[in-house]
Amino acid sequence: MDAFRRASADTLLARLAEPPNRLIAISGPRQVGKTTMVHQALARTDRPGRYLAVDEPPPSDPGLVLSELRGNTAPLTDERDPAWVVRTWEDARRRAWESPHGLVLVYDEIQKIHDWPETIKGLWDADRANDVPLHVVVLGSAPLLMQSGLSESLAGRFEPIRMTHWAFSEIAAAFDLTLDEYIYFGGYPGAAALIRDEARWRDYILHALVEPHLERDLLAMTRVDKPALLKNLFALGASHSGQILSYNKMLGQLHDAGNTTTLARYLDLLSSAGLLTGLSQHSGSTPRRRASSPKLNVLNTALMTAASGYSFDEARADRTFWGRLVESAVGAHLVNTASASVGIHYWRDGRHEIDFVLRRGPRVVGIEVKSGERRANEDAMRAFQQRFGAPRPLVVGEEGVPLNEFLSTPADEWLGEP
Repeated sequence: MDAFRRASADTLLARLAEPPNRLIAISGPRQVGKTTMVHQALARTDRPGRYLAVDEPPPSDPGLVLSELRGNTAPLTDERDPAWVVRTWEDARRRAWESPHGLVLVYDEIQKIHDWPETIKGLWDADRANDVPLHVVVLGSAPLLMQSGLSESLAGRFEPIRMTHWAFSEIAAAFDLTLDEYIYFGGYPGAAALIRDEARWRDYILHALVEPHLERDLLAMTRVDKPALLKNLFALGASHSGQILSYNKMLGQLHDAGNTTTLARYLDLLSSAGLLTGLSQHSGSTPRRRASSPKLNVLNTALMTAASGYSFDEARADRTFWGRLVESAVGAHLVNTASASVGIHYWRDGRHEIDFVLRRGPRVVGIEVKSGERRANEDAMRAFQQRFGAPRPLVVGEEGVPLNEFLSTPADEWLGEP
């Protein structure tokens, strides 16, 4: 994977070539290559870099190491706290002044530092007042916490780089996976090398990715009164990915589910963590969209297949399951690649249904997925056109846009020029 460079690495490199007018904030789900991308960019810039991983254990003699960095002999502790951020930042500031090209300081998993936004705000403002040639990059795998800290305390002081799950074109180029392998095994780069041993791959997805997401990241991000419900909601959503499920029906299937407001909030948490989303129904009314039954969709198909009980061969042999898996791959791709200005929904009116609807301002495009036993619904497509004055919905798959082409094209491109 080291030889493959995602587009976000070029974005970061370009920003490092500019004066350090803003912090650079990189966020995204676990195991999508954030740290690798930063190291790739650091290797290509002419500025020296200092990479600090907040969650790494301290060195065996932290006092000696930090004393050497600061040019003194006084022992110092290396506890990862706001004081540690101040110490390491001050050392980087000194090095930046000494370097003809300045310096790049990187904090990985910054959200694990208590009160990090306020600490960084003071340091950053002091640097800007003195034109310190120090670029600062912060990374985090808990998007809600990153977003909250940035938007509340560092508004106007940062530029985001959002990293999402890998598209088919990326995973195929980096690991030579086929289209069917991508649909089943998903787009986690760290799991790609394990797909020849499905039991090992499944264990990695469930225990090295899903469990830490649910048990550490989400619970650290915000108050969750019912952790068991959050886990059960994810399991229910993953098993029903590609299906519209009312909140009342979810309440009937989940133990101690509370109320629909709790479920909606937990679904938003899962979506922010890059695990599972609930798409709302497209209509001309925003309140109606918010009140609609969500269409559940995993944001990486590995999250659907790892716990499904299906092997790769069994999944391909079951045309109904495979069709739902393909539809989930399409939905995940749309959510992962759409810009902030594009809304992603579904549409249903009686027996008529359109799998996905892209919306940007007045521009609306319907998308129908045709795979396995699923066939494009001509009546539904005509009804959609008449209802919204939209062009004929795009068909993906057989007799339409080839699936590999669609899964390699960002969602915005299907809406045309803005």
